[in-house]
Amino acid sequence: MNDDYQRPDPDALLELIKAEEQQSTRGKLKIFLGYVAGVGKTYAMLEAAHQRKEEGIDVVIAYVETHGRKETEELVEGLELVPRQKLDYHGATLTEMDLDAILQRRPQLALVDELAHSNAPGSRHPKRYQDVQELLDAGIDVYTTVNIQHLESLNDVIQQITGVVVHETVPGQPGG
Repeated sequence: MNDDYQRPDPDALLELIKAEEQQSTRGKLKIFLGYVAGVGKTYAMLEAAHQRKEEGIDVVIAYVETHGRKETEELVEGLELVPRQKLDYHGATLTEMDLDAILQRRPQLALVDELAHSNAPGSRHPKRYQDVQELLDAGIDVYTTVNIQHLESLNDVIQQITGVVVHETVPGQPGG
């Protein structure tokens, strides 16, 4: 028997296997990043979604904001739309992405616009990026959009350049 041989730690091997299994079942995230509103992030995301649908991928629109842009609205056509959840808040009806409906539907790919959005009171999570994390944890791939000023790590720089304080941000650290 070779004296240089060291038996692998079985606990370490088990942890490695568990980590690999979790990584393989977690959904993948693709971010369409822009520098300001109106540069075509949602449009590009919808175009990419149509390509994926043509490849046989099960795609749904979980939440898309067209902002009344005709060309963007036209790209919504032909993709399945998960109806938004209605929430009552102080006598007003607000609509948000219906996270439970998407999880139950279990598409291969969900389109979730405006990653840095703050959800309406009564939603499961305060921020949309937390909804996206839950979809990814469930093994659903997500396409999303975000503007550069919504990255928390750049918040101070954006404020210095523009003088505008951005309140809807996405943390700079995963899960943060």
